[in-house]
Amino acid sequence: MPKVYDHILESVGVVQERMAKHSPGFLPEIGVVLGSGLGTIVDQIENPLVIPYTDLPNFHGTSIEGHAGRMILGQFHGVNTVFLQGRFHVYEGYDMSDVVFPTRTICALGIQTLLLTNASGGINTRLRPGDLMLIEDHLNLMGDNPLKGPNLAQLGPRFPDMSEACSIDCRRIIEEVATELSIPLQKGVYTAVLGPTYETPAEVRMLRTLGGDAVGMSTVPEAIAANHLGVRVAGLACITNLAAGLSSRKLTHAEVVENVKLSVGNLARILERAIPRLKYGKNPGIK
Repeated sequence: MPKVYDHILESVGVVQERMAKHSPGFLPEIGVVLGSGLGTIVDQIENPLVIPYTDLPNFHGTSIEGHAGRMILGQFHGVNTVFLQGRFHVYEGYDMSDVVFPTRTICALGIQTLLLTNASGGINTRLRPGDLMLIEDHLNLMGDNPLKGPNLAQLGPRFPDMSEACSIDCRRIIEEVATELSIPLQKGVYTAVLGPTYETPAEVRMLRTLGGDAVGMSTVPEAIAANHLGVRVAGLACITNLAAGLSSRKLTHAEVVENVKLSVGNLARILERAIPRLKYGKNPGIK
């Protein structure tokens, strides 16, 4: 576990070296993780530096459709931003430390706020494919936690507070932006499960009883890791399908990737206006 800290510093060093050659003095203020099928948003980045995950030490290549596997740094509507285009998942066989390694790396670059996006199934019966849901809180039902094992004091406290797993201030800003743009925005609790199987109808009923509104196989590990590092977190879930038992249709990943197109336009519009308002304070990065 102590090697994780050294690995983070190693990866940060490579990113900083490349950035110094591309755009001297560039320091990212906001980080964005793009979930399944949401990678087209990076087309709006000005003067981008594109680094495939396979070029970064201690990263892995992505294997899931809709996850390009690239880190992209540049100006997004006037804000120095770093995007993670795709993520790793526990169900792919990775340890939690691998899943959150990209998040820890961009937090160590000095971002102040991390915006997490994903494709999710709707548990709450009010949700429909194409809806955007602002994540107010989460349920970790993955059976694992990225902070297990010896605590790295350089990253954060042994027992980090999760009262605001998703920052109240960030949520307020995103709600204001959605209202200004007349974009309907649902709100709810995101439930993370291990996968890779989709949930059974009985499991969906259980998750609803526990208070979940949407379900997916990501996001929560990254939210925990960022909170541990003292970085504010915001989350937006793109509802791509009704969870099992709420529709007669069979669930497929192809449907998820296709249906995310229903909400990617509104998601992009919200990010365009929200990211400049989400700049906040200073995060010098880890030492």
